[in-house]
Amino acid sequence: MTTLPGPRRLLITWASLMALTLISMASARLDPAARAQALPLWSAGLVLLAGGFKAHRVLMVYLNLRAAGSAWRGAFVGLLALTLTLIAGGYLAARWLG
Repeated sequence: MTTLPGPRRLLITWASLMALTLISMASARLDPAARAQALPLWSAGLVLLAGGFKAHRVLMVYLNLRAAGSAWRGAFVGLLALTLTLIAGGYLAARWLG
């Protein structure tokens, strides 16, 4: 029995990654008045959410962590959550201080 992802799973994951990239790009351009300013809070949240989902898909499908033990999955997903938390915290701190 093989634990490698099949072509269909890889294609669906690739398509969802591309769609989420387009959503992230579009959300940054929805407010033309704020081009020289930081992203609105909702837009930054959408970008982080899409980026987090994309990173999770890359971990689970392309790095095949879905076939790894729960300790490996938990460690990588925990590191991903920590990274997203740090990015969100940096964004909020810059918004609050600036």
